[in-house]
This record gives sequence, structure tokens and C-alpha cells, in this order.
Amino acid sequence: MVKDKRRLHRQFEALARAMPVTRPVTERLLKDGMRIIRLPAAFLLILGGCFSFLPVLGIWMLPLGVMLLAVDVPLIRPTVANNSIRSRRRLSVFWRERIRRRRRLAADRRQREQD
Repeated sequence: MVKDKRRLHRQFEALARAMPVTRPVTERLLKDGMRIIRLPAAFLLILGGCFSFLPVLGIWMLPLGVMLLAVDVPLIRPTVANNSIRSRRRLSVFWRERIRRRRRLAADRRQREQD
């Protein structure tokens, strides 16, 4: 259980590194005494993610709400931590491949122009 909690907190740290603006909010919400704020915030984020077709709300709210909920619900914590890790890895592989593909296409174009 403690291992899953650490893995989930590492995912929040990765989120804060990716978006430094979120760091103060996530650090405050992850403190031990903030459960009374964290649970309603998680449910509101999930609800907002479900209404992502509206202009102000977005789909980004859904995974963030589930991650916040997983902090307090040990039953879903391993699944959320694993899925978070897996999705971050897939996203990084996707971007890496996309960059490689663009570089190859640019090199091919240069090669054709030289010939």
C-alpha cells in the first residue's frame, strides 16, 4: 500500500515538473490534513471532465480528478498509478517517434533537393 502511494505521489511530482503552475496547488492538496478538500475537488474535477464538451471545461480534468481520488481511496490507487505511468511512457514514445519521423522526412527532402 505504501509503495502504491509513493508511486502515485511521483506521478503528481512529474505533473508538477511538466506544468510548474500546478505545483503549489498539488503540494497543498497532497498534505495529510487536506482530505476534506481533496475529495470534493476530485469529484468536481471528474464531473467537469465528463462535461468536457463545454467550452470552459476540458478532458484534462478527468485524469487529474481520478488521481486525486486515488490518494484517498486505496482500492483504486495501484490501477491509477500504473495507468498514469503507462500513459506517460506511451506519450513520450509517441513524441519521440514523431520527432524522428519529421527529421527523417526533412533529411529525405534535403536529399531529393540535392539530387
